[in-house]
Amino acid sequence: MKRLSLVLWLALLPLPTQAACRLSLAIALDVSGSVDATEYRLQMSGLAAALKDPDVEAALFAIPEAPVALAIYEWSSSRYQRVVQDWTLVENRDVLIRVQTRLLGWQREKAPEATGLGAAMEFGKAMLDRGPACWTKTLDISGDGKNNDWPDPRLSRANGALAGIRINGLVIARDTGSAGEKMVADAGELSAYFLARVVQGPDAFVEVAAGFEDYAVAMRRKLLREIKSQPIGVLPKMSGDAFVPASLRRSGEDQ
Repeated sequence: MKRLSLVLWLALLPLPTQAACRLSLAIALDVSGSVDATEYRLQMSGLAAALKDPDVEAALFAIPEAPVALAIYEWSSSRYQRVVQDWTLVENRDVLIRVQTRLLGWQREKAPEATGLGAAMEFGKAMLDRGPACWTKTLDISGDGKNNDWPDPRLSRANGALAGIRINGLVIARDTGSAGEKMVADAGELSAYFLARVVQGPDAFVEVAAGFEDYAVAMRRKLLREIKSQPIGVLPKMSGDAFVPASLRRSGEDQ
């Protein structure tokens, strides 16, 4: 309990004023009870691989005078959020390599079984508030299930606890049936849930990973979309295969 209290206290400490930055990006990783040891490593290594991608690197370093600030934390129940990487300005490749190495060497701790999505969002807001004063603030939250703990994500949005930040979602669909049909259904249901209760902001969106094996590819797509400039007023699509990655669509359908 002392260790957990220290982690929460550190997350709320103010940082000294930083140089100009264009985006502060907090990445939240789901480590709730539904995520087993193999899936945990796929998530950590997948994020490290996405950050190492040449296109992602190019996007990160596209405006050297206004870099991206990055922080990473993992979450499960409303009582568990653990900072993996505190705020750092990604000004060069050495910084990026240090972050990747940290992810690959990170060791999991026992976390509660529950899925505290609302609390994870509020924790991300607190991190963004005490992080660098960048031009925009984005919370990038991954999850493979719906909230079953307190608070409900809709309440966190409605009461203003998440005001002033954009929230994007990366849903991790699960295959529980033949021919991937259950995964397609899971992707659509979970994406709709994230759109209704999690994502916010005029250009907020939901990305889909076809299982944890697809996490690195989905995270790459998500990071590119978040780091590159987005036109104001782009809203997430609300129906059909907008939620379903090409790898899950039935043959013959448009991709």
